[in-house]
Amino acid sequence: MDCGLFLFSLLLALGQLPPVLVPGGQSSSVSAALGQNASADLAAGTSRVNPQDGLKYVWIPPGTFMMGCSPGDTECYPDEKPSHPVTIIKGFWMGQTEVTVGAYKGYSAATGRPMPPKPKFDGVELNPGWTDDAMPMVDVLRDEAQAYCRWAGGRLPTEAEWEYAARGGSTQARYGPLEEVAWDADNSGKLYLDSTQMVAEDPKHYWQRIRDENSNQMHEVRLKRPNAFGLFDTLGNVWEWVSDWYDPDYYQHSPPEDPSGPASGKFRILRGGSWGFEPRRVRVSVRLTTPSINRYDDDGFRCVAAVVGP
Repeated sequence: MDCGLFLFSLLLALGQLPPVLVPGGQSSSVSAALGQNASADLAAGTSRVNPQDGLKYVWIPPGTFMMGCSPGDTECYPDEKPSHPVTIIKGFWMGQTEVTVGAYKGYSAATGRPMPPKPKFDGVELNPGWTDDAMPMVDVLRDEAQAYCRWAGGRLPTEAEWEYAARGGSTQARYGPLEEVAWDADNSGKLYLDSTQMVAEDPKHYWQRIRDENSNQMHEVRLKRPNAFGLFDTLGNVWEWVSDWYDPDYYQHSPPEDPSGPASGKFRILRGGSWGFEPRRVRVSVRLTTPSINRYDDDGFRCVAAVVGP
């Protein structure tokens, strides 16, 4: 096991009573206080079902970690530096998996909002007709992801919350061997590839090759090993939207407690890597930037909620 892992409990027990989701900023002070007190005694990784969207959420306790380029990681990009201590003051609940197609269908039916365009990889459908409900939801705009999370009683995580949870206590670039924990370009198709070499030799035809020669694509959630918090697919499978605006120099002056990103910007941030990218991009500190108005067939999300109490 990764020597950087803290000795967090892997308890994944369900509560005996139906959980009550207390959305951030919407609950009464009494309810919020009760929820905070109830959550304070929970073990890291305790799971509860969110009755609104039917997905499991796990408890992420407060704590301090080193955010950014991991010790000994020689593949970091400049915007992952400097590594810096960050404290997450309050614990939170995070989706155990990326939001699934099945959960998003429920949201669409409940709200009347349409499903996004079906994902296609250069014309090849990845989940024809949205038939596989266990696939991660993709092709969602950042604001659509945020709207879903609000409906589910939460919000998108901040970049700091995402990385803290995704690390699961690990100080390394990945919380385990890549093949065990993530779907990336090397292992998400018919054959095992050396995508790093493919990018270096022929970047112009890289995407065509992984499509035509290997049928790379996303996979159902929960098929790889979870981290110590019990979160699946924080690395690989699909990129995940976070709430922050992007600033390449933000780490040089970000606050040490609960940083929420710049007040404004031109680009948003995705984290975690995906099935279409080489291993260098499937590291916990990687920051991918994109306009929030763009849809991609490997962009998904998961939500965080303020407190779930029995």
